[in-house]
Amino acid sequence: MIASERRAGFHHLRLGRYSLLLRPRLLLAGAGLAGLALMLLAASLTQGSLPVPASAIGRALFYPQSLAAEQHYIVWDIRLPRLLMALLCGAMLGMAGAAMQSIARNGLADPGLIGVKEGTSAVVLTLVLLFPAASLLWRPLAGMAGGLLVALLVVALARDISRPRFILIGIGVSWLFAAATGVFITTADVRDVQTALMWLAGSLHAATWPLLGLAAGWALPAAAILFFTARAADVALLGDSAASGLGVRLRRLAWVRFTAPVLLTAASVSCVGSLGFVGLIAPHIARLLLRGGQVALLCGSALIGALLVLLADSVGRLAFAPLQIPAGIVMALIGAPFFLLLLWRRRDAL
Repeated sequence: MIASERRAGFHHLRLGRYSLLLRPRLLLAGAGLAGLALMLLAASLTQGSLPVPASAIGRALFYPQSLAAEQHYIVWDIRLPRLLMALLCGAMLGMAGAAMQSIARNGLADPGLIGVKEGTSAVVLTLVLLFPAASLLWRPLAGMAGGLLVALLVVALARDISRPRFILIGIGVSWLFAAATGVFITTADVRDVQTALMWLAGSLHAATWPLLGLAAGWALPAAAILFFTARAADVALLGDSAASGLGVRLRRLAWVRFTAPVLLTAASVSCVGSLGFVGLIAPHIARLLLRGGQVALLCGSALIGALLVLLADSVGRLAFAPLQIPAGIVMALIGAPFFLLLLWRRRDAL
């Protein structure tokens, strides 16, 4: 048994009466991705309209009182919350995409393609334009309610989330809510429109520590749901008959795991606007690099999603400085060709 586990790439780690199966290759790949994200984070902290020396970053993090007031403000109040928000939202969208593709058993499934982002955007935009004095805390709550309702509407219309019509109906519903958002924008005050357009484009410039805490507060329980149900999801992929025979309650599992990616996506969109294609691209790259079960897929998708959004935000912030391009636009430029490639590879299944 141990020899067969080693041939499959597993190693047994035993701590007293507890034991754990580990795959060193996956751990090394995950550590490499995490290291890459940290290096990109450190490099992005130093670059901007006012460059901060790399030697000052360590002091900024561990001895902030030793910095000049201007450097302290730039690192702690502007760049650090923005970059951490990019990592967090990318991880949330990556996990959401991986979970949705597993639930739908369709590599094209992404919360952004079934109207969750557009539904969330429409509700948050309504809140911002009609109730501008509403607390920031209401945005994720209202956005998640909107995203969840749109997702349920798509499921009700499609009746089966494992068939291509689920994606096609989702695309149609997303265009409907995008049109509703367009009506709001064309009829609103021009000063509100500018703010709304910047938010809709997926810009992280308004990231703050309270907003980051709010996003993390919604991300943790949704991510916990996905990881706690990962083993059952692996069994469910064996097929309905086999999973039912092994004691998995498929209907309850599907609803629980369907809610988590909707919450993750809605929370991200409520905080920073629409960052398209992250949930579509990240799981595919994770499968190529890591392989393995749902836990490996969720971890890999989170790391790759975080890297993608951080890279998109850094490119948009630095490549055309002093002009700043929202990260959502950079992601669309990367994601649209990737989406067309996926459609071409699946042209016989649609």
